[in-house]
Amino acid sequence: MTKKELRAQMIEHLKKQDKAVKAQRDRELFHRFIGLESYQKAQTLATYLAFPFEFDTSLLLEQAQKDGKQVVIPKVYGQGKMVFVSYDAADLKTSTFGLKEPRSNQAVDKSLIDLIHVPGLAFNHDGYRLGFGGGYYDRYLADFTGSTVSTVYPFQTLAFEPSQFDIPVKEVLRYGEL
Repeated sequence: MTKKELRAQMIEHLKKQDKAVKAQRDRELFHRFIGLESYQKAQTLATYLAFPFEFDTSLLLEQAQKDGKQVVIPKVYGQGKMVFVSYDAADLKTSTFGLKEPRSNQAVDKSLIDLIHVPGLAFNHDGYRLGFGGGYYDRYLADFTGSTVSTVYPFQTLAFEPSQFDIPVKEVLRYGEL
């Protein structure tokens, strides 16, 4: 199966999740995430504004702000360029991908980000991810030295070979695993 076919299959599976089961999984993954040492120590957290079928990042956004952390979210440009910009719920616009993103172009320097919550459609056992296909995160993570964590539902673990450009996530929180 090609990566394109795997992506389509995984998106379909994510969209078919029972809403109550997904919400329960999101809560458990959220509690595990905020209990991580990397989260506790982080002053600046990067996360994403999720599609409805992905892990509910609104829980994390809210908690990180309550915890006094600076929260940054991605802003995507053409040719695979992505930066992180301070999160301001009142200053968002809809991107070409149909997601909300910051209006601001004030990128936060990569060296100031302690922890990145990385999205993905599927993950192998070594932390390599199958993203949406743009390569934005792999490019960004290539020289990132901080912590990276992803939150994963049970069916998102697949055996696949990463490409030479893929960057593994340092920690994958898999629902149902301790």
